[in-house]
Amino acid sequence: MTLSLSQRVIDLACSIQQIPAPTFAEAQRSLYVERCFSDAGLADVSRDSLGNVYARITGKSSAPPLVVTAHQDTVFPLTTDLTLHRTADKIFGAGLGDNSLGVAALISLAWTINNPLRDIWLVANVCEEGLGNLTGMKAVVDRFADKALAYIVLEGMALGQVYHRGLGVQRYRITVQTNGGHSWIDYGKPSAIHTLAELVVQLNHLPVPVQPRTSLNVGVIQGGTSVNTIAAEASLELDLRSEDSAELTRLSSLVETLVSQLPQTTSQPVRATAEVIGLRPAGQIPADHPLVKLAIACLQEQGLPAFLNIGSTDANYPLSLGLPTVCVGVCTGGGAHTTGEFIHTTPLKLGLAQLKRLVVTACSQLG
Repeated sequence: MTLSLSQRVIDLACSIQQIPAPTFAEAQRSLYVERCFSDAGLADVSRDSLGNVYARITGKSSAPPLVVTAHQDTVFPLTTDLTLHRTADKIFGAGLGDNSLGVAALISLAWTINNPLRDIWLVANVCEEGLGNLTGMKAVVDRFADKALAYIVLEGMALGQVYHRGLGVQRYRITVQTNGGHSWIDYGKPSAIHTLAELVVQLNHLPVPVQPRTSLNVGVIQGGTSVNTIAAEASLELDLRSEDSAELTRLSSLVETLVSQLPQTTSQPVRATAEVIGLRPAGQIPADHPLVKLAIACLQEQGLPAFLNIGSTDANYPLSLGLPTVCVGVCTGGGAHTTGEFIHTTPLKLGLAQLKRLVVTACSQLG
């Protein structure tokens, strides 16, 4: 029995999901995707030094190529249980929707598009999640730059969303160091943990506007040696986001000022540093850009509502350079970044149809 396209894509997504791919450890998944590209008969299949996998659907002309990407990495460590669970209309599995399904949809373009008007480069890239800082996508854009017609970024569970604005993100690791000591004998000496806790309270009271929408989150705290030791070192990881790049800059400056003003003495030194560990630049193209309007039209042709949105995706980097870019999805789901993640299976048929239509029409109508 011949499987439908959506079932083939689901089966492929499940196979991809079973290969662990934490950020910075995507090598095995990259090898698998490379074989999938080769098995599909694509041209110029290769991997770069980072692990990005490239392949080309050969077009009829030498016009600027269209670049379509999907990130391979997940937020889950190597030890995560990747067991899949199925119901009538859902499949549960860590990383299945974000972004194994996106990668499978990327590969499926090789099955459904033949002899387009221009070359289409398919890229399964690395280092999108967490502290990957879009390193993989930066390498992709550095390779094609403005010689590409446009960039289309795929996410597995964003069906109906058209991301044409990139959400600015800046992340810090703030570290406090003291001399430490014994909790009884040296009581009264500065504690790195106590100082860091006071800093968190101050961070929580920083003015964070509702408009433009902005956020501040301390996601990780660690430090100390034992319950009866004055902590000599403690650190936290801080995530700042804003729709407005100027607001993100303002908030970042306030954070750095707070850190620089932590109590300093010569007799009982407290040393504090704020290290930038993540930066996702903001950027956008207008809502009336031809690529955005085309993405909306392709959703509407399938009877799907279209929503213009802002997000933190691989699209951030090319958007920050003013390059025509959108991020779109192929299905719906929930529980992203949790072990309870799931996809709905029914919408995928429409999602794949809008994706093919977007890619094919972009090749013929843009530029």
